[in-house]
Amino acid sequence: MISLVDTQRIQRVLCLGAHADDIEIGCGGAVLQLVRQKPLSVLWVVFSADARREAEARKSAELFLADVPDKQIVVHHFRDGYFPFDGARVKDVFESLKTFAPDVIFTHCREDLHQDHVLMSSLTWNTF
Repeated sequence: MISLVDTQRIQRVLCLGAHADDIEIGCGGAVLQLVRQKPLSVLWVVFSADARREAEARKSAELFLADVPDKQIVVHHFRDGYFPFDGARVKDVFESLKTFAPDVIFTHCREDLHQDHVLMSSLTWNTF
């Protein structure tokens, strides 16, 4: 396998998903590969989930991170499709994530046109 990054230097991984299952679909394979290589600290953050989707998001994250001793799973309840209109509160969450000091961040790509994903990508680049 060819790697663009020295994975041995990675200790702290931040996963950001606008909605439940965005992280798993967007970067699940990469996350699994990293967590299987060595012990890591992982912060998994989902920004939009109702009660049912929150339960799914937490269960899925627990399964993905089953072998990670230092993990935190956070689920927020921002309204799906309305992130740009609630941008200040979403930005406040991003600002609070700075203290985690991640080595690697997984989030939405810049080319994704879903309004919530666009804001997530922009805030990731602006914050970190």
